[in-house]
Amino acid sequence: MALPTDDSEIEETKEPRIRETPEDITFSAIVNTIAFHPARDIIAAGDVDGDIYVFSYSCEESGNQELWSSGHHLKSCRKVAFTDNGEGLFTVSKDKSVHILNVERGKLTRRIPKAHSVAINSLKLIDENLFATGDDDGLLKVWDLRKETSFMEMKNHDDYISDITIDQNKKILLTTSGDGTMCVFNIKRRRFDLQSEFQDGDLTSLAIMKGGGKVACSSSEGMIYIFNWNGFGATSDRFQVQRESIDCVVPITDNILCTASMDGVIRAVNILPNRVIGSVGQHPGESIEQIVKSREGHFLASCAHDEKVKFWDVSNLHTVIVDDYRKRKKSGKLESLSKKAFGYGPGSGFFADLAEESVEGEENSKSDDETFDA
Repeated sequence: MALPTDDSEIEETKEPRIRETPEDITFSAIVNTIAFHPARDIIAAGDVDGDIYVFSYSCEESGNQELWSSGHHLKSCRKVAFTDNGEGLFTVSKDKSVHILNVERGKLTRRIPKAHSVAINSLKLIDENLFATGDDDGLLKVWDLRKETSFMEMKNHDDYISDITIDQNKKILLTTSGDGTMCVFNIKRRRFDLQSEFQDGDLTSLAIMKGGGKVACSSSEGMIYIFNWNGFGATSDRFQVQRESIDCVVPITDNILCTASMDGVIRAVNILPNRVIGSVGQHPGESIEQIVKSREGHFLASCAHDEKVKFWDVSNLHTVIVDDYRKRKKSGKLESLSKKAFGYGPGSGFFADLAEESVEGEENSKSDDETFDA
């Protein structure tokens, strides 16, 4: 006859529930910036108080754990970025400083106290020695850690530098600005190459798409502008995604990027043909500051004015193909592309339509989410 089992033993052996995505992480202040670790399940966050937090994340229930925090910045932290080897964490701040912290211990290993004369707004790590920063006055600096100083300073923007990226060859550096332009720099030759035509509103973020053949820039007017590589002077295409500002874009595939918006919605957008595919997630009623993609491309993380970092499953987007011949169909709201996203729900959205050859068109949002080709 089997012996009775103690209830406490059953509870001890009960496995934690596995979620589709990690749980939200709640902070005590608005988080401006986040970054995924390149090799481990770790995420870093910087808030408006200048504090830096590093968490491990997991899909297990209650699996997120704070590893350490740092309060070295005197003012708001604007950007965080892990080094390629994952050993260092760069942070820039409104206090004009650049900090480098050891990821394992959270200790400050290097500090450039007056890196700029005004607040720093953007950051891009180029390789193990080089990195670029952009400030609120439109000044770009490129730094070499071996020389402990910047070797390139360019003032070609008339307003804040919102974003910085670089090509695969680590040669051509692109910046977007609140002055409505994109600038192109050759860091190998240490020169400014050209500035784009002025666009409506601020250019807020940029992403290299189509295997390096296109550059997509978001704007404060809810527009995405598309440039041909080596044709940066004028846009080759543009389309309206929504009325509200798009504050951040992140490429998911060569054709699809996600946009983070002032209306609190994260949208998946196909580039050429230009289509809003649907909603990945949302911070209801809260402006989203930044979105980032995890190292394996399975998760998207977002931070917003609700003082939360949220995680979204974007793995399905890697298999989505948007065809030219599909006609748009108008619908009442954005399609839901994940279980956590607001929309029509599983089984009736974009992915179901793709499976049916007879269905003409793909989803579009209500009027402010409808797109058009230039």
